[in-house]
Amino acid sequence: MSTELLQLLWLASPALPVGAFSYSEGLEAAVDAGEVFDEASSARWLLNQLELVQARAELPLMAQAWQASAAGDAASLQRCNDWVLQTRESAELLAQSQQMGRSLLAWAQGQGIDCTRLQALQPPSWPVVFAVVGQQRGATLPGLLHAAAFAWAENLVMAAVRGVPLGQSAGQRLLARLVAAIAAAVADALAAPEPIAFSPGLGLLSARHETQYSRLFRS
Repeated sequence: MSTELLQLLWLASPALPVGAFSYSEGLEAAVDAGEVFDEASSARWLLNQLELVQARAELPLMAQAWQASAAGDAASLQRCNDWVLQTRESAELLAQSQQMGRSLLAWAQGQGIDCTRLQALQPPSWPVVFAVVGQQRGATLPGLLHAAAFAWAENLVMAAVRGVPLGQSAGQRLLARLVAAIAAAVADALAAPEPIAFSPGLGLLSARHETQYSRLFRS
């Protein structure tokens, strides 16, 4: 088993102490609005997010950050981080990116990873830190994007299991559908000339979640 694979499994692990389990990224608001209510609607919503948000914005941004880290290009890394912070469409999504970025940076420092370039980013954002840490630990770019997409999918499926709610078997069927779509999402991300942040429906749901009466999740 390769060292790269082990490092990617580690980065994608739900045991990573970054608090990902506490976020639903608008899914809880979609449940409250009646848009997500069973397995079929959960699958539709998550597959849309994979295609419209992960493949078009998050993963292409991570690709740029990985390349900047590999080239030692601090200015490009700063631009990547600025892009993330400027395109988060709600206070909750911005807070999530900042909190998870800081937590992953603290973890990386504890692991002895060279975080010099990341320390200059104030605040460091989750996609950028994830990309740089992966590159520093020897991950190839395709491997990094597959790991990031799987980590996102697993976390959101677990959010659906708790929030819709769904049974464990339904959750595994959802995860299987997302896994089957990840390769195409990564291919789209690698072919994208630049990240595109345009998900107004998600932004509206996330903004509504900030004042939602009853919540399990922080986003």
